[in-house]
Amino acid sequence: MAMQQRTERINVGIFAHVDAGKTTTTEHILYESGRTRALGSVDAGTAVTDSLEVERQRGISVRAALASFSWKGVQVNLVDTPGHVDFLSEVERSLRVMDCAVLVLSAVEGVQAQSEMIWNALRKLGIPTLIFVNKMDRTGANPQAVLKQVRTYLSDAIIPVQRPLGSEQSYTGAADLWSEPGDSAERTGLLETLAERDERLLDLYMSGEPAELAVWKSHLQAETAAGRLYPLVYGAAAKGLGIRELLDAMIDYLPRAGGDPEQPVSGIVYNIQRDKSMGRMAYVRLYEGTIRNRDAVRIHTQDVQAKVTQIRKVEGGKAEDVGELAAGDIAVLYGLAGVRIGDVLGSPDAIPQEAKLAVPLLTVRVFWPADTDDQKVIAALQELADEDPLLDAQWLPDERELHIKVMGPIQLEVLGSVLAERYGLKVTFGQPSVIYQETPAQAGEGYVAYLMPKPCWAILRFKIEPLPRGSGLVYESVVRSSDLLPQYQSETARRVPEALQQGLRGWEVTDLKVTLVEGNHHVWHTHPLDFAVATPMGLMDGLARTGTKLLEPVLAVRIVVPEENGGRVMNDLVQMRGSFEPPVLQGGRMVIEGRLPLATSLDYPVTLSSFTKGRSTFTSFFAGYEECPPDVSAERTRRGVNPLDQAKYILSVRNALQG
Repeated sequence: MAMQQRTERINVGIFAHVDAGKTTTTEHILYESGRTRALGSVDAGTAVTDSLEVERQRGISVRAALASFSWKGVQVNLVDTPGHVDFLSEVERSLRVMDCAVLVLSAVEGVQAQSEMIWNALRKLGIPTLIFVNKMDRTGANPQAVLKQVRTYLSDAIIPVQRPLGSEQSYTGAADLWSEPGDSAERTGLLETLAERDERLLDLYMSGEPAELAVWKSHLQAETAAGRLYPLVYGAAAKGLGIRELLDAMIDYLPRAGGDPEQPVSGIVYNIQRDKSMGRMAYVRLYEGTIRNRDAVRIHTQDVQAKVTQIRKVEGGKAEDVGELAAGDIAVLYGLAGVRIGDVLGSPDAIPQEAKLAVPLLTVRVFWPADTDDQKVIAALQELADEDPLLDAQWLPDERELHIKVMGPIQLEVLGSVLAERYGLKVTFGQPSVIYQETPAQAGEGYVAYLMPKPCWAILRFKIEPLPRGSGLVYESVVRSSDLLPQYQSETARRVPEALQQGLRGWEVTDLKVTLVEGNHHVWHTHPLDFAVATPMGLMDGLARTGTKLLEPVLAVRIVVPEENGGRVMNDLVQMRGSFEPPVLQGGRMVIEGRLPLATSLDYPVTLSSFTKGRSTFTSFFAGYEECPPDVSAERTRRGVNPLDQAKYILSVRNALQG
């Protein structure tokens, strides 16, 4: 019986390309649902979900905010995500905990590079999705063109369930195709699209029987919940048009959250923020079980227990203590002191896979005034790296340097203001430099016999083979445990990824298969850590024999410029070692799509904007690593002693291990 009493719940992420009007849509949803009494505005800096000072100043949502409300008896957790590509890691983490999504597109700009990228991630994870075409009241709004684009770039299974009334400034809303009287071309289109995809409905359609619309609609609901069809609705969020209908569509088409509150706890921390008075706030999606105030929870990934002091639902700056968090719900937990993003609470069994979109491509050195305590800056950035693990803050004590990884310049601007606002620290950043990678130039072998100075004994032989781009590192051992004991084999396996963090030129080595083909230990002389010392020497010996090729990050770009600037842009792309498809003309504008090395194009968006006098758009996203031409070289200063200098390396590692 307990299951009957449970509130129906939807966890929906709201996603969009920057400036498609996503935060405005969220504000109106909260207003219409009665959650907020006054409308916030992004432009006026009063948006409820933008709580950071820097968000209010810049008018962009940096943090994925969580808002909860009820609509027609269904509890909705709405996760608003940042639309800017520099904050993609935040989008990626939100995706993981969503059961369904609303993708906001602009009726003027249509499908932009990032909308496409988010769409691909939603499809990869099989997340049911609604499309909301916003800004229908703007000059240049063209729903037919947008529909054509979504079916070309996103999916031909996207189906409008409304008919727009009026256009541009005379837009007054949209009629629901299921309930409007009479037959319209749009309704016929809707039924035909459904019939094309289902034998039973096709028979019904061909029989000429009067359509029982409820049957068709329930089919669309089931197919949407299964992530196979995607309803599309229209609106103009800034005027509040289409918001109630969007809420109805969410309740109509999107699936309810599952999970059993009686099962053992299984949840994940997908976001961390700080509360000035309460400390660390852990945003948790619970898949199974129930957590109550003062419960001790096991943080599975760290193997520690932590006590929950409060469970709150947050509605933009305001929070209420709800006392418990049950399966299928999302809330903020307080009291979990050492918790990090990605930590699993309880059992990991019920937690879905992750979509990997964000790859930081730039590394930046952090500088601070001489009278500032180094440790304060290091501690602050470590804490921020707990909130965004991709920052990967690295302190190099010998060089007294602090380095972080970032996605782009806006992220640096935000980091600078967070460090000033939250920690009172004034920092500056060096010039961002591109993160390259290395890969073996050919197959080969690496060998090490670590037998001196005694006591030690470790012999290893590795086969190294290059793999296709994007393969990462694959490791296996074909050595019998009688030749090399399992504990020595696992020590070797553990050290391989570490050893490949720095190749011949100092960059991480990737896209290779490493196979341990020979290994020996000595009954008397071997110490378990001998294999920790030997593995990097064996691998570097192998890389010195195979040689390595340099790989650079490449962006997929979409550039829209006035026609008269097209020639210059194509010339610029060639100069930057880019490649592009034949350009497409769209009403006086030229659309150029192609690929561009990040290293040559770091400043190009600014250059483009200045010579087109702001009448251009440059959208890009990471498309993978590709081989650099032979004339491009990039070295990174090695940290620590190079394992190729074996005598010096052995001494330094032994000292470190003993220390």
